[in-house]
Amino acid sequence: MKIRIDDDLCTGHGRCYALAPDLFDADDETGYGVVIGAGEVGAEHADQAQRAVNNCPERAIVLEP
Repeated sequence: MKIRIDDDLCTGHGRCYALAPDLFDADDETGYGVVIGAGEVGAEHADQAQRAVNNCPERAIVLEP
């Protein structure tokens, strides 16, 4: 799976990096969430990825097969 943030929808609540710290971090300049690395989600982080998707108020986090 692969995860990404739709920058057009994100308003910077920070739930992604609070709920899935292995997948997201905060941008030092804006405080908005950024995907760590290439966005590949291994089986060990699938729960964190789904939690981030489910809790993003703007639905800006996209999980792709």
